Amino acid sequence: MAWTDERARAALRTLFDAAVSAADPRKVLAAHLPPKPKGRCIVVGCGKSAAVMAAALEDAWPDVRLEGTVVTRYGHTVPTRSIEVIEASHPVPDDNSERGAHRLLERVQGLQKSDLVLALISGGGSALCALPAPGLTLADKQTINRALLASGANISEMNCVRKHLSAIKGGRLAAAAQPARVVTLAISDVPGDDPAVIASGPTVPDPTTFADARAIIARYGIDPSSAVTEHLAKASDETPSGLGNAEFHLIATPMMALTHMAETAHGMGLNALVLGDALEGESREVGTLMAGIARSVRAHAEPLQAPAVVLSGGETTVTLASQTTGHGGRNTEFLLSLAVALAGAGGIWAIAGDTDGLDGMDDIAGAIVAPDTLARARSAGLDPRAMLAGHDSHTLFDRIGDAVRTGPTLTNVNDIRAILIA
Repeated sequence: MAWTDERARAALRTLFDAAVSAADPRKVLAAHLPPKPKGRCIVVGCGKSAAVMAAALEDAWPDVRLEGTVVTRYGHTVPTRSIEVIEASHPVPDDNSERGAHRLLERVQGLQKSDLVLALISGGGSALCALPAPGLTLADKQTINRALLASGANISEMNCVRKHLSAIKGGRLAAAAQPARVVTLAISDVPGDDPAVIASGPTVPDPTTFADARAIIARYGIDPSSAVTEHLAKASDETPSGLGNAEFHLIATPMMALTHMAETAHGMGLNALVLGDALEGESREVGTLMAGIARSVRAHAEPLQAPAVVLSGGETTVTLASQTTGHGGRNTEFLLSLAVALAGAGGIWAIAGDTDGLDGMDDIAGAIVAPDTLARARSAGLDPRAMLAGHDSHTLFDRIGDAVRTGPTLTNVNDIRAILIA
């Protein structure tokens, strides 16, 4: 059967949906639960998946008295029976982010060794659970958060800084729960699945230091407030480097999602190559690189024979100039760069998107590229190269009808990219 435009688009959307399904907390959480506790069971959590993880826990343990609070993004709540859900802002924290973090710390006070704290952690938790360290304000954290988002810093660097401005991140939540046992169930959205980076690791030891945070701020030329500068200079209260009461378990990861995508692709008669789950770099540069790989498959059957799909995960970055007014995200910028580099080459389609359903600040999860993407954009009066330079990829794909909207998926295993070569 020939790979028509309709067939290729449908296949790519099926692959993206397969990645999201592989990380659905309602499907994967129960298998990772520890033995039921003899004492109290306190539930705390933060992230875009926190509410649905709490609901999945309630379904899995209907006979356990659960009490606690989780903090999730606005629009990401689901009904729960006994676990409190607070909604807050992402990617820049708001008053509810601070209130939610206070509430989590309150929940773990005064516990006993026989008690169990179940921490439900997923991507987005850094912004959603933002409690300033003593001497800092929420405004201080908001300002530096915006600067980090625009700087081109990767997620590990951003979260290093966030941890050292926080009263709850970097293992401080687990330290506050001592002597109770803390079991973290996490969905990874970071390259390498580093527990200390996911949601800035509120329940795991922190290997980074105040000196590391200062170096990152200097590296990207960020000008912090005087309060932030003074706080990082003191370094009198390092984050915990060891936690004897805490353990950590991954329940869904980007590689799990990519593996499920590859299996789904094989069922469609496609050869599949997984390039990895931790690709980083500027979105437009990764797009140009991936276009070269796709051309090689098409022309030389290397590194695999068509029909094929090249899969990758990870988190690219977009470095913004201060005067940027475009609407975009790292996935659509990757795709627009890919389309420009392919220059209308036949037989190549692609999809990329954030598995949480939100690429950047708009309601777009990602987009689809086809051989005629550039031609249709120009017919609509758009200049693809100029829009790439202006970080206006959301506008382009929206105008030509190729933006992908899923709504909140209630999970998050980072970005997923699939290039189909017929």
